[in-house]
Amino acid sequence: MLWCKARRGALVLNPPSREAKSFDSHGNPTFRGPNLRLQPHNLIHWARIKKVVTALPRAIRVTKTANIEGHDSRMKWLQNPISRSLRPFIRHKILQQATSGTVTTSYLRYRNSSSAFSQKPADMASEAPKAPEVPKAPRAPKAPKAPKFELKTPKGTKDWQGDDMVIRDKVFSTITDVFKRHGAVTIDTPVFELKEILSGKYGEDSKLIYDLADQGGEICSLRYDLTVPFARWLAMNREIQNIKRYHIAKVYRRDQPAMTKGRMREFYQCDFDIAGTYDPMLPDAEIVKITTEIFSGLGWEGRYTIKLNHRQILDGIFQVCGVPDDKIRTISSAVDKLDKLPWDDVRKEMTEEKGLDGEIADRIGEYVVLKGQTDLLTKLKADEKLMANESMKAGLADMDLLFSYLQSFDALSNVSFDLSLARGLDYYTGVIFEVVTEGSAPGSAPVTLATASAATEAPPKPSKKPAKPKGVDGEEDRSNDPSVGVGSVAAGGRYDNLVGMFSGKSQIPCVGISFGVDRIVSITKARMEADKNNVQVRKNEVDVYVMAFGGKGFTGLLQERMAICTQLWSAGIKAEFLYKVKPKLQQQFKAAEVNGVPFAVIFGEDEIAKKQVKIKEMGLDEGHPEKDGVVVDISNLVDEVKRRIANQTDVGSLTEKAESLTIEAAV
Repeated sequence: MLWCKARRGALVLNPPSREAKSFDSHGNPTFRGPNLRLQPHNLIHWARIKKVVTALPRAIRVTKTANIEGHDSRMKWLQNPISRSLRPFIRHKILQQATSGTVTTSYLRYRNSSSAFSQKPADMASEAPKAPEVPKAPRAPKAPKAPKFELKTPKGTKDWQGDDMVIRDKVFSTITDVFKRHGAVTIDTPVFELKEILSGKYGEDSKLIYDLADQGGEICSLRYDLTVPFARWLAMNREIQNIKRYHIAKVYRRDQPAMTKGRMREFYQCDFDIAGTYDPMLPDAEIVKITTEIFSGLGWEGRYTIKLNHRQILDGIFQVCGVPDDKIRTISSAVDKLDKLPWDDVRKEMTEEKGLDGEIADRIGEYVVLKGQTDLLTKLKADEKLMANESMKAGLADMDLLFSYLQSFDALSNVSFDLSLARGLDYYTGVIFEVVTEGSAPGSAPVTLATASAATEAPPKPSKKPAKPKGVDGEEDRSNDPSVGVGSVAAGGRYDNLVGMFSGKSQIPCVGISFGVDRIVSITKARMEADKNNVQVRKNEVDVYVMAFGGKGFTGLLQERMAICTQLWSAGIKAEFLYKVKPKLQQQFKAAEVNGVPFAVIFGEDEIAKKQVKIKEMGLDEGHPEKDGVVVDISNLVDEVKRRIANQTDVGSLTEKAESLTIEAAV
């Protein structure tokens, strides 16, 4: 038995009387006899303690795995008992501090295989009388622990809900209808691809690809776009030589997000591509026509611009200006940022980061400010230096043919031939497209042929700007920068050699365009909020709300409401009722108004007895002849509801056309 007491700040140990002569099977000593003095530093070496119990005034028990220091750790003196002293444990703050006089502060007890816990000697009972126990105060209930992490979505992502979902579904529906109208079929590909499939296809943008951890030997990456997976699919299905395909899915880019402007790391793309060998520029012209139909269907008539350029024209300009061949792709990638950055920043990137001579950058600046239509074609053809370049001549011939086809498609009104359009992706080989709208590009005065001469004489000079703030991960944070716009809302071009990168045997020429749904939704929502006459967005598409009413003793007519809803559902009519057995009529009207339901079917016990109901159009003005509704037989309910829904749809279509005409006049 071992126990201790404090005397004037020192701890005196009374060990067992005699050193152990034998040990049990577990290595614990067996003791016989009293009165052998031991020093503290010999105690642990002398006896292996199997379990220690420390008895404190409040009966706190400390074992081998106790939390002594306030953090999870084991008691050091128990980790290697043979080589450690007992002093650190004796002096530990968990023991009661020594006081003057002689008081028993704690007991150290051990047990071997042949004995029970030792008891305190009787002759010491008078030295240290046990203090009466003080009753413990009841503990207050613990509050639930808060999460140790911030509850949020990852950077550059969002949850879709409410008005955003309604607008997005409308965008999906409009785009899909146009795709199908032009004969496209849909496919779907995996959300991640083998890393080697995506490598070397995106130029400098390859750094934006999300790489996944090794899973069983295959190194994969999240898809950056839907174009490269489509080319891989064509290479794997060689029997397919001609196809019009569309694909709507999410893609992922490790870009610096600007959430309120629709620039995200996870976002939807809607792609339309034409693959196959056809006469020049015919598929390209149809892509432009499809683009005009989609934005007209979204109500953007007159409020967007389709920028066109040609990869060979851009390469010809770089060659004429003196850009080395090994820098053409990197300089093209810098020019591609003109839709997000002002020219000063782009020029600085060319000269300081990419090592381009300043004079060459200024010559490029003289061309990339030009834009127009057929008038720009005429101007470029008159430039002898440009026309001496074979790449430039081939590109201008394609653009000449494209403009003639767009004239036949009646698709020239929103088209701009813009030499600043570059599209930094490596796989483009011919015509390239980009769609911008109000507020989607950084603020800068547009340059046309009328102002081109002035720009040629005095190209923009670089300006000194303070260092830009960095994001949380070290990237440039431009989320609140007013000079940064949404960027393009749609983009694409011709990529004739991409399929051959995978098959190595045969090429399948392709051209396509991709629509950025998140950016379209962001701009559409902002315009709706700015429109003072905007009608509230409906959260669902329910056309009829079924209601019941009654006086004293009203049972709720739940079975009858369910039967009427079933009748409407079976006819393909979107209907709903309130999930209450005895609802108040006011509650039912409020539920219908919140969701913007246009019609209500109302009845009471008298109407049901006559096999009749009342159809009420919501929101009619006072004094309207049908303000209180129209009574119809239940047998004619479906036909009457369908007729009224059709009439309201026709009126809504006429209203939308009138509003679009008003917008065009204002623009």
